[in-house]
Amino acid sequence: MAAPSEPGHVPSKTLNVTVTRPRVLSVPDVVYAQVPARGYQNKALKMDLLIPDKKENMPVIVYVPGGGFISANKNNMVQLCSHLSEQGYVVAAIEYRVAPSVRFPAPLEDVKAAVRYLKANAGRFSIDPARVGVIGGSAGGYLTALMATTNGMTAFDKGEHLDQNSRITCAVDLYGISDLTRIGDDYSDTVKELHKSPGATEALWVNGSGVFGGRDGGILADPEAAEKANPIHYISSTSAPLLLLHGSADTVVSPSQTDLLFQALQKKGIPSERYIVPGAPHGGVYWIQEPVLKTITDYFDHYLKK
Repeated sequence: MAAPSEPGHVPSKTLNVTVTRPRVLSVPDVVYAQVPARGYQNKALKMDLLIPDKKENMPVIVYVPGGGFISANKNNMVQLCSHLSEQGYVVAAIEYRVAPSVRFPAPLEDVKAAVRYLKANAGRFSIDPARVGVIGGSAGGYLTALMATTNGMTAFDKGEHLDQNSRITCAVDLYGISDLTRIGDDYSDTVKELHKSPGATEALWVNGSGVFGGRDGGILADPEAAEKANPIHYISSTSAPLLLLHGSADTVVSPSQTDLLFQALQKKGIPSERYIVPGAPHGGVYWIQEPVLKTITDYFDHYLKK
């Protein structure tokens, strides 16, 4: 090997680096609850944690995935979770029970159990338990909205860590449902009729399966149960601030759904904002673009860092 002073030595390039991003630690598949579901006496519910490598306690954001009420893949918005962790947030991406193995309010109880678990283990995961945000899309946005509107209530606190509360500081609802009886409002009569079907997943979410002890019929079969599963039903003076975003080209959940909740929050004086994203469909690439990520980050920064 030629020495630097020898003829023919080729010098290396210099790469100057300014440290602006934190190192993020990944802690996957943390069991946060053991719950019953059809076929299981104790089903393990898991979360994946992203923890910035900092010598301080940080705010935590719980990510609640969507999945049409019948799945809850905690890995389906990894870029959003990664982005938030790099902004200095501990991010907990959770799974929860889904229809038809359970029905409402079991999934909401799971999200609240995740918040209590994180507060109970705050020191272990570098979390400030007084600063908790929640974000989700579609069915996850619906559960996020419920976390905001039921904030301060104890009726849905079930399971472990009941010495902790499930209060949150703020929430972000991405194209979520606000009224389960009106998901297809902005669409054709054919789509509206499909949403009244017993096979519609919102019906299974509320009614369960008639074969296994649930009520047979569509979402309108039990209007009282459907009403009690709507975020709007729970708005009160203790509801948490909520940011709502919806795509104008959403063909799965009517864009008017988030507006219903936004108008109701405004009438009750709950701090809330709503944005329409022109051309954005239900999920997809629009929701990881810089303007959307910046709006979400600025919102969380306002409530969780200032």
